Amino acid sequence: MSGMPLTLDAAAGQRLEVYLHAHIPLVQHMHARVDTCNAAGLTLSAPLAANLNHEGTAFGGSLDSLAMLACWGLVWLLLEPGPAAHIVVAESRMQFLRPVTDILIARCAMPEATARQTFLDTLQRRNKARLKLQAEITQSHAVCAKFAGQFVAYGNSARGR
Repeated sequence: MSGMPLTLDAAAGQRLEVYLHAHIPLVQHMHARVDTCNAAGLTLSAPLAANLNHEGTAFGGSLDSLAMLACWGLVWLLLEPGPAAHIVVAESRMQFLRPVTDILIARCAMPEATARQTFLDTLQRRNKARLKLQAEITQSHAVCAKFAGQFVAYGNSARGR
């Protein structure tokens, strides 16, 4: 996997969005979509109306899910178009700082090149690798929530280890 060119652009974002809608039913219910996909990272959004809580603000579970999906999606993009790998979240933490009263926007920043390369090399060598990622939910340039998670990618022979 090392040396594989990383091309994150609108086409890659569209492939991810199609995959998410086809394989993760929650994405459809949230009306989540890929907004930006580039070398800086991945941004997903979802309308407030589909993700309301009883207070008329964004449901915490939707915020957590969208942030986790942004990170999971970035791992998916890092592995595309390489050999098939399973991606799971191993641990996560969410901090809710202020209510979201408009469109939900989650951005996962691209990890540094060395972290990406170590992840890809480890996956190739051991058939399993971990990557820590962070995402932020923002509204009007203010951070409303912070997500941190560790994601594991593994090939078919590593399942259950």
